[in-house]
Amino acid sequence: MSREFNPNLWVAPARQRAAINAVLVGSPVVLVLAGLCWRLSGIGLAAGVLALGGLALGWAARHLASRFDHGWLVRRLNAREARLEDSAALVFAATDLAPLEQLQAERIAARIAAIDPETLADGWSQRPIIATWVLGAVALAAIILWPAEVSPPPLAASSQTEATAPGQPRLSGQRVRIIPPAYTGLPARYAESLDIRAPMGSRIEWTLAFTPQAKSAALQLVGGQALPLELGEEGWSGSLRLDIPSLYHVTAEGNRMSQTAHRLEPITDEPPQVQVIEPASGLVMIQPGQRRWRVVFEASDDYAVDPMARLTLTTAIGEGENVSFSERSRMVSGTGDPKRRRFVVDLDLAAFGLQPGSDLVAQLTVSDTRAPGPQVVRGPGVILRWPGAVPQSADGLELMAKQTMPAYFRSQRQVIIDTEALIKERGKVNADDFMVRSDTIGVDQRLLRLRYGQFVGMEAEEAPRRPPLPVAEKDAPAGQAEDEHEHHDGDGHDHGDAPESPVFGALGNITAEYGHVHDESEAATLLDPDTRELLKSALDAMWEAELNLRSGQPEKALPFELKALDFIKRVQQASRIYLPRIGTVQPPLDMARRMAGKREGIVAGGASLTPFAIEDAVPATAWRALSSPQAIDLNGLDRWVRANSARIRDPLAVLAAIDALRGDPASGTLREKLRQQLWTVLTRPPAQVRRRHDGGSVGRRYMQGLR
Repeated sequence: MSREFNPNLWVAPARQRAAINAVLVGSPVVLVLAGLCWRLSGIGLAAGVLALGGLALGWAARHLASRFDHGWLVRRLNAREARLEDSAALVFAATDLAPLEQLQAERIAARIAAIDPETLADGWSQRPIIATWVLGAVALAAIILWPAEVSPPPLAASSQTEATAPGQPRLSGQRVRIIPPAYTGLPARYAESLDIRAPMGSRIEWTLAFTPQAKSAALQLVGGQALPLELGEEGWSGSLRLDIPSLYHVTAEGNRMSQTAHRLEPITDEPPQVQVIEPASGLVMIQPGQRRWRVVFEASDDYAVDPMARLTLTTAIGEGENVSFSERSRMVSGTGDPKRRRFVVDLDLAAFGLQPGSDLVAQLTVSDTRAPGPQVVRGPGVILRWPGAVPQSADGLELMAKQTMPAYFRSQRQVIIDTEALIKERGKVNADDFMVRSDTIGVDQRLLRLRYGQFVGMEAEEAPRRPPLPVAEKDAPAGQAEDEHEHHDGDGHDHGDAPESPVFGALGNITAEYGHVHDESEAATLLDPDTRELLKSALDAMWEAELNLRSGQPEKALPFELKALDFIKRVQQASRIYLPRIGTVQPPLDMARRMAGKREGIVAGGASLTPFAIEDAVPATAWRALSSPQAIDLNGLDRWVRANSARIRDPLAVLAAIDALRGDPASGTLREKLRQQLWTVLTRPPAQVRRRHDGGSVGRRYMQGLR
């Protein structure tokens, strides 16, 4: 056999490729193992694992390459080339061949010589190589970027300076670890003292050392239970979840290490805040040709705002009693810093079917990331309004045009809604509550009936009535005009008794004392006979509905309410109501009192001082008692402070002063310290009128817009 057909030369490319494939596939595994050992135990173990991994890869590559031998070569050639006539073994035979075999070998050798040995090797394992290297790179990145396990610092020297009795344990070392809740995103940290202030829900871990070694140790909560500590390698350790503010003492063998109590103060997670950035005003008028409306909200939180929020869109379409409401909501995503996210919303106005006189209200509901139980807040609403059509002028008429129905007459539909809701809940509430709710709706129906009754001159059921106001005044209800006539004693009218203590400037008292008010049908409103009849029918239906509601029978009242609503809608079809122009009629003057100089019944009695009522006398009594060496109910004061902690700026400081005085009741210094703390708790009478809050940036911007 010639050197050209040496089997080792023909299988060398296949062996080399197989070895490289094995190394490429296995190298990421070795590197990940070495990196893991380096992270856990250091560079020494990582180097050893790397060396052993290299040897294992070399052995695996050698083993895989050994499979490519003389037999493999013959099988590969015969399977690949049919023109070799399954005679490739004759070419690479190591023994002498017969003359016929030599002749066949020479023929096949010429054909084998045209084949490149590189083409006999298997292809590269591309997918396994790429997969192992990608996974290995991810694993290595995770190992490198994974936060290192910080070894706890050694116990710090205790700040305790109070002396203990000889032979008793003394606090010699301390370490306090604070682990905030995961939703805050804050890392764990170590406190510098035994006074702890951390987010609510944090886990507090203590490690304490005593000299000489104590037989037992605990954390005694002031006014609560004791938390026993367990002895470990570094000292006594224990943990507690921080949920409520409290005070505690470190005790060893039942003895306090310090007379001063240490603080456990949780930081409350505040709810998120929502404000409207765009538009600048809460009420925006739609512009001609406007098709889109952009609203920008900004939500902020002390830790993080949920990136998803709910946008509520409410539309009010129609006028008077024919207003229809619809509400839809959708989720929107915010951008920016987790503590301050912006939610930008672009609304297509064509999708809401707005028309003149319609409103579109947008409100955003956001939540924070507190777990469990995120805090949900619904922000302020912003209104896009399409102004209604301006009524036609009444030029050439000696009358003054008014809209048919004022805005405050839009409540009959609400009475129906409340009645229907009450009927559905008949079986869910007790009889007394049902009767109260039905009577309340009946009162609403009565008030509405009296308002509509002004249009037909119906006498009001309340007394006294106020004197008439000029029709031209802006706050005068549409359709209301009153006529005042002069009366004298003996004219047949009941004028009522004058008020016992008339107040100067009170319109009701002036009318009750000097005048008498009537409603006259023709002077109150000028309605055509058909419209007047419809309105009277509506009032009759309201009266029947009111009777049934006040008697606790809303089912019988509902048909009359619907009938009244139908009559009101028909009245609204009238385009205008015309009121005669009348001037202001002043109440008549009493000429007997004029220029007499008598002030009886005009000026009220002199003002008297109202004694200031103390909301709770417990802290005031204790504050006065502390000025003298007398006994004090510290337990009662402790209970009062805990019950009123919401109104105290620093309740833990007051509780600490109470606990210190409880340990040494005769100490004048401790009594004075508690007295100083109680001074900040005492209720103070108002010294002056406080300036109203300006509403922040939004309020100032609103006031500037008014100017």
